[in-house]
Amino acid sequence: MVFTEQLPLNAPPTKPTAPRRTAFRDGDRVSRGWMTVVTVVMVIAAAYFLIPVLWLVIASTKSTGQLFSTPGFALADFRLFENLAALSTYDGGIFWRWGLNTIIYSVIGSAFTTLVCAATGYALAVYRFRGRQTLLAVILASMLIPGTVIAQPTYVLLVSLGLNNTYWGMLLPALVYPFGVLLCYIYAQSSVPMELVEAARLDGAGEFRIFASLGMRLMANGLVTVLLFAFLGSWNSYILPLLVLTDQELMPLTVGLTGWSQSSISIPGLQILTVVGSLVSVIPIAIVFVSLQRFWQSGLTAGGIRG
Repeated sequence: MVFTEQLPLNAPPTKPTAPRRTAFRDGDRVSRGWMTVVTVVMVIAAAYFLIPVLWLVIASTKSTGQLFSTPGFALADFRLFENLAALSTYDGGIFWRWGLNTIIYSVIGSAFTTLVCAATGYALAVYRFRGRQTLLAVILASMLIPGTVIAQPTYVLLVSLGLNNTYWGMLLPALVYPFGVLLCYIYAQSSVPMELVEAARLDGAGEFRIFASLGMRLMANGLVTVLLFAFLGSWNSYILPLLVLTDQELMPLTVGLTGWSQSSISIPGLQILTVVGSLVSVIPIAIVFVSLQRFWQSGLTAGGIRG
Protein backbone atom coordinates (compact mmCIF):
# COMPACT_ATOMS: atom_id res chain seq x y z
CA MET A 1 0.00 0.00 0.00
CA VAL A 2 1.13 3.52 -0.79
CA PHE A 3 0.33 6.13 1.80
CA THR A 4 0.12 9.76 0.70
CA GLU A 5 0.15 12.71 3.04
CA GLN A 6 -3.21 14.41 3.19
CA LEU A 7 -3.16 18.22 3.43
CA PRO A 8 -5.87 20.02 5.38
CA LEU A 9 -8.68 21.28 3.23
CA ASN A 10 -8.23 24.86 4.50
CA ALA A 11 -4.43 24.94 4.10
CA PRO A 12 -3.25 27.83 1.92
CA PRO A 13 -1.45 26.91 -1.28
CA THR A 14 2.30 26.81 -0.98
CA LYS A 15 4.35 29.42 -2.85
CA PRO A 16 7.88 29.04 -4.08
CA THR A 17 10.36 30.86 -1.89
CA ALA A 18 11.83 33.99 -3.47
CA PRO A 19 15.19 35.59 -2.74
CA ARG A 20 15.02 37.84 0.27
CA ARG A 21 14.66 41.43 -0.75
CA THR A 22 14.74 44.73 1.03
CA ALA A 23 11.96 47.26 0.40
CA PHE A 24 12.54 50.98 0.30
CA ARG A 25 10.03 53.63 1.22
CA ASP A 26 9.39 54.57 -2.41
CA GLY A 27 8.36 51.04 -3.32
CA ASP A 28 11.51 49.97 -5.19
CA ARG A 29 13.07 46.67 -4.23
CA VAL A 30 16.65 45.53 -4.45
CA SER A 31 18.29 42.30 -3.45
CA ARG A 32 20.26 42.18 -0.23
CA GLY A 33 23.32 40.87 -2.07
CA TRP A 34 23.34 43.84 -4.40
CA MET A 35 23.06 46.21 -1.43
CA THR A 36 26.04 44.51 0.16
CA VAL A 37 28.13 44.92 -2.99
CA VAL A 38 27.22 48.61 -3.28
CA THR A 39 27.98 49.19 0.41
CA VAL A 40 31.40 47.55 0.11
CA VAL A 41 32.24 49.62 -2.97
CA MET A 42 31.18 52.83 -1.21
CA VAL A 43 33.24 51.97 1.86
CA ILE A 44 36.30 51.35 -0.31
CA ALA A 45 35.75 54.62 -2.17
CA ALA A 46 35.34 56.53 1.10
CA ALA A 47 38.51 54.99 2.50
CA TYR A 48 40.39 55.89 -0.70
CA PHE A 49 39.54 59.57 -0.22
CA LEU A 50 39.63 59.80 3.58
CA ILE A 51 42.86 57.91 4.34
CA PRO A 52 45.09 60.60 2.76
CA VAL A 53 43.25 63.23 4.78
CA LEU A 54 43.81 61.20 7.95
CA TRP A 55 47.52 60.97 7.14
CA LEU A 56 47.60 64.74 6.55
CA VAL A 57 46.04 65.41 9.96
CA ILE A 58 48.44 63.06 11.78
CA ALA A 59 51.51 64.32 9.90
CA SER A 60 50.63 67.93 10.74
CA THR A 61 51.08 67.19 14.43
CA LYS A 62 54.68 65.99 14.06
CA SER A 63 57.99 67.76 13.90
CA THR A 64 60.20 67.72 10.84
CA GLY A 65 62.32 64.88 12.21
CA GLN A 66 59.34 62.81 13.32
CA LEU A 67 57.75 63.22 9.91
CA PHE A 68 60.31 60.83 8.45
CA SER A 69 61.41 58.84 11.52
CA THR A 70 57.96 57.57 12.56
CA PRO A 71 55.39 55.48 10.64
CA GLY A 72 52.93 57.50 8.59
CA PHE A 73 49.87 56.85 10.75
CA ALA A 74 51.69 56.67 14.08
CA LEU A 75 51.13 59.46 16.58
CA ALA A 76 54.09 61.37 17.96
CA ASP A 77 54.63 64.53 19.98
CA PHE A 78 51.67 66.83 19.40
CA ARG A 79 53.17 69.92 17.75
CA LEU A 80 50.26 71.16 15.66
CA PHE A 81 50.06 74.58 17.29
CA GLU A 82 53.81 75.10 17.03
CA ASN A 83 53.64 74.16 13.36
CA LEU A 84 50.76 76.58 12.77
CA ALA A 85 52.74 79.37 14.44
CA ALA A 86 55.75 78.61 12.25
CA LEU A 87 53.49 78.56 9.19
CA SER A 88 52.10 81.98 10.07
CA THR A 89 55.47 83.64 10.62
CA TYR A 90 57.55 82.08 7.86
CA ASP A 91 58.67 84.60 5.22
CA GLY A 92 56.57 87.37 6.73
CA GLY A 93 53.37 85.34 6.75
CA ILE A 94 53.36 84.80 2.98
CA PHE A 95 51.13 81.72 3.41
CA TRP A 96 48.17 83.81 4.51
CA ARG A 97 48.76 86.16 1.58
CA TRP A 98 48.49 83.15 -0.70
CA GLY A 99 45.32 82.14 1.12
CA LEU A 100 43.80 85.59 0.60
CA ASN A 101 44.68 85.46 -3.09
CA THR A 102 43.07 82.03 -3.40
CA ILE A 103 39.90 83.30 -1.74
CA ILE A 104 39.79 86.26 -4.14
CA TYR A 105 40.29 84.05 -7.19
CA SER A 106 37.85 81.38 -6.00
CA VAL A 107 35.04 83.39 -4.38
CA ILE A 108 34.90 86.36 -6.73
CA GLY A 109 35.82 84.31 -9.78
CA SER A 110 33.26 81.57 -9.14
CA ALA A 111 30.52 84.15 -8.42
CA PHE A 112 31.06 85.92 -11.75
CA THR A 113 31.49 82.58 -13.53
CA THR A 114 28.14 81.38 -12.19
CA LEU A 115 26.45 84.62 -13.27
CA VAL A 116 27.84 84.33 -16.81
CA CYS A 117 26.91 80.65 -17.03
CA ALA A 118 23.40 81.36 -15.72
CA ALA A 119 22.80 84.12 -18.27
CA THR A 120 24.18 82.05 -21.15
CA GLY A 121 22.33 78.85 -20.20
CA TYR A 122 19.09 80.76 -19.63
CA ALA A 123 19.36 82.45 -23.04
CA LEU A 124 20.00 79.13 -24.79
CA ALA A 125 17.03 77.50 -23.06
CA VAL A 126 14.48 80.32 -23.39
CA TYR A 127 15.26 82.01 -26.70
CA ARG A 128 15.07 80.50 -30.17
CA PHE A 129 17.50 81.94 -32.70
CA ARG A 130 19.44 80.85 -35.75
CA GLY A 131 22.56 78.88 -34.95
CA ARG A 132 21.36 77.86 -31.49
CA GLN A 133 21.92 74.16 -32.03
CA THR A 134 25.34 74.83 -33.54
CA LEU A 135 26.29 76.92 -30.52
CA LEU A 136 25.20 74.13 -28.18
CA ALA A 137 27.30 71.67 -30.17
CA VAL A 138 30.33 73.95 -29.92
CA ILE A 139 29.87 74.27 -26.16
CA LEU A 140 29.57 70.52 -25.80
CA ALA A 141 32.64 69.92 -27.97
CA SER A 142 34.70 72.46 -26.02
CA MET A 143 34.23 70.34 -22.90
CA LEU A 144 36.38 67.66 -24.56
CA ILE A 145 39.41 69.97 -24.67
CA PRO A 146 41.62 69.60 -21.55
CA GLY A 147 42.45 72.78 -19.68
CA THR A 148 46.17 72.09 -19.97
CA VAL A 149 45.91 72.28 -23.77
CA ILE A 150 44.55 75.83 -23.78
CA ALA A 151 46.68 77.07 -20.87
CA GLN A 152 49.57 78.19 -23.08
CA PRO A 153 47.38 79.99 -25.67
CA THR A 154 45.51 81.69 -22.82
CA TYR A 155 48.81 82.84 -21.34
CA VAL A 156 49.95 84.27 -24.71
CA LEU A 157 46.64 86.11 -25.06
CA LEU A 158 46.88 87.56 -21.55
CA VAL A 159 50.46 88.71 -22.20
CA SER A 160 49.39 90.45 -25.41
CA LEU A 161 46.64 92.22 -23.44
CA GLY A 162 49.01 93.19 -20.65
CA LEU A 163 47.06 91.20 -18.06
CA ASN A 164 49.78 88.77 -17.02
CA ASN A 165 50.82 88.97 -13.38
CA THR A 166 47.56 90.71 -12.42
CA TYR A 167 44.36 89.73 -10.63
CA TRP A 168 42.40 90.26 -13.86
CA GLY A 169 44.62 87.76 -15.61
CA MET A 170 43.30 85.11 -13.24
CA LEU A 171 39.67 86.22 -13.02
CA LEU A 172 38.81 86.78 -16.68
CA PRO A 173 39.75 83.31 -18.03
CA ALA A 174 37.59 81.73 -15.31
CA LEU A 175 34.48 83.30 -16.85
CA VAL A 176 34.65 80.83 -19.75
CA TYR A 177 33.21 77.64 -18.26
CA PRO A 178 31.47 75.43 -20.86
CA PHE A 179 30.49 72.77 -18.33
CA GLY A 180 28.70 75.37 -16.22
CA VAL A 181 26.92 76.77 -19.29
CA LEU A 182 25.65 73.32 -20.22
CA LEU A 183 24.45 72.65 -16.66
CA CYS A 184 22.64 76.00 -16.52
CA TYR A 185 21.04 75.25 -19.88
CA ILE A 186 19.71 71.95 -18.53
CA TYR A 187 18.52 73.55 -15.28
CA ALA A 188 16.78 76.39 -17.15
CA GLN A 189 15.01 73.93 -19.42
CA SER A 190 13.71 71.91 -16.49
CA SER A 191 12.84 74.68 -14.03
CA VAL A 192 11.81 77.78 -16.02
CA PRO A 193 8.37 77.28 -17.61
CA MET A 194 7.83 79.30 -20.78
CA GLU A 195 4.32 80.12 -19.55
CA LEU A 196 5.76 82.17 -16.67
CA VAL A 197 8.14 83.95 -19.03
CA GLU A 198 5.30 84.84 -21.39
CA ALA A 199 3.16 86.01 -18.48
CA ALA A 200 5.95 88.26 -17.24
CA ARG A 201 6.34 89.72 -20.73
CA LEU A 202 2.62 90.46 -20.88
CA ASP A 203 2.91 92.27 -17.57
CA GLY A 204 5.52 94.57 -19.13
CA ALA A 205 8.68 93.12 -17.56
CA GLY A 206 11.88 93.42 -19.57
CA GLU A 207 14.03 90.45 -20.50
CA PHE A 208 16.76 91.30 -18.01
CA ARG A 209 14.24 91.74 -15.21
CA ILE A 210 12.63 88.40 -16.07
CA PHE A 211 16.02 86.71 -15.91
CA ALA A 212 17.06 88.40 -12.65
CA SER A 213 13.79 88.07 -10.73
CA LEU A 214 12.30 84.91 -12.22
CA GLY A 215 14.93 82.84 -14.00
CA MET A 216 17.67 83.01 -11.38
CA ARG A 217 15.25 82.24 -8.54
CA LEU A 218 13.90 79.17 -10.27
CA MET A 219 17.43 78.03 -11.14
CA ALA A 220 18.79 78.69 -7.63
CA ASN A 221 19.53 75.09 -6.63
CA GLY A 222 21.21 74.38 -9.94
CA LEU A 223 23.27 77.57 -9.71
CA VAL A 224 24.63 76.46 -6.34
CA THR A 225 25.90 73.29 -8.01
CA VAL A 226 27.60 75.31 -10.74
CA LEU A 227 29.03 77.65 -8.09
CA LEU A 228 30.56 74.75 -6.18
CA PHE A 229 32.11 73.22 -9.29
CA ALA A 230 33.55 76.60 -10.31
CA PHE A 231 34.79 77.26 -6.77
CA LEU A 232 36.50 73.89 -6.54
CA GLY A 233 38.07 74.25 -9.97
CA SER A 234 39.41 77.70 -9.17
CA TRP A 235 40.67 76.67 -5.72
CA ASN A 236 42.63 73.76 -7.20
CA SER A 237 43.82 75.61 -10.32
CA TYR A 238 47.55 75.25 -10.86
CA ILE A 239 48.70 75.39 -14.51
CA LEU A 240 47.29 78.81 -15.41
CA PRO A 241 48.48 80.59 -12.22
CA LEU A 242 51.90 79.02 -12.69
CA LEU A 243 52.14 80.52 -16.17
CA VAL A 244 50.44 83.87 -15.60
CA LEU A 245 51.80 84.88 -12.18
CA THR A 246 55.43 85.63 -11.37
CA ASP A 247 54.94 87.90 -8.35
CA GLN A 248 54.97 85.86 -5.14
CA GLU A 249 52.47 88.29 -3.59
CA LEU A 250 49.84 87.29 -6.19
CA MET A 251 50.26 83.52 -6.14
CA PRO A 252 47.51 81.17 -4.88
CA LEU A 253 48.02 78.37 -2.41
CA THR A 254 48.51 75.69 -5.05
CA VAL A 255 51.49 77.41 -6.65
CA GLY A 256 52.96 78.60 -3.34
CA LEU A 257 52.80 75.22 -1.62
CA THR A 258 54.26 73.50 -4.67
CA GLY A 259 57.17 75.95 -4.56
CA TRP A 260 57.71 75.14 -0.89
CA SER A 261 57.65 71.42 -1.65
CA GLN A 262 60.32 71.84 -4.31
CA SER A 263 62.43 74.06 -2.06
CA SER A 264 62.19 71.60 0.84
CA ILE A 265 64.97 69.58 -0.79
CA SER A 266 67.43 72.24 0.29
CA ILE A 267 65.40 73.70 3.20
CA PRO A 268 64.22 70.76 5.36
CA GLY A 269 62.02 72.95 7.56
CA LEU A 270 59.68 73.59 4.63
CA GLN A 271 58.62 69.96 4.51
CA ILE A 272 56.45 70.14 7.61
CA LEU A 273 55.19 73.62 6.66
CA THR A 274 54.03 72.24 3.31
CA VAL A 275 52.10 69.48 5.08
CA VAL A 276 50.47 71.86 7.56
CA GLY A 277 49.68 74.35 4.81
CA SER A 278 48.02 71.61 2.77
CA LEU A 279 45.85 70.70 5.76
CA VAL A 280 44.80 74.32 6.27
CA SER A 281 43.99 74.71 2.56
CA VAL A 282 41.58 71.75 2.71
CA ILE A 283 39.47 73.20 5.54
CA PRO A 284 37.68 75.97 3.51
CA ILE A 285 36.61 73.47 0.84
CA ALA A 286 35.13 71.16 3.48
CA ILE A 287 33.29 74.06 5.12
CA VAL A 288 31.80 75.23 1.81
CA PHE A 289 30.61 71.78 0.81
CA VAL A 290 29.07 70.98 4.19
CA SER A 291 27.33 74.36 4.51
CA LEU A 292 25.84 74.17 0.99
CA GLN A 293 25.13 70.45 1.05
CA ARG A 294 21.33 70.69 0.95
CA PHE A 295 21.47 73.01 -2.06
CA TRP A 296 23.89 71.13 -4.29
CA GLN A 297 22.34 67.74 -3.58
CA SER A 298 18.96 68.95 -4.80
CA GLY A 299 20.64 70.82 -7.63
CA LEU A 300 22.31 67.67 -8.95
CA THR A 301 18.89 66.06 -9.51
CA ALA A 302 17.06 69.19 -10.65
CA GLY A 303 18.41 68.96 -14.18
CA GLY A 304 17.19 65.41 -14.62
CA ILE A 305 13.51 66.28 -14.07
CA ARG A 306 11.74 67.98 -16.93
CA GLY A 307 9.00 70.36 -15.77
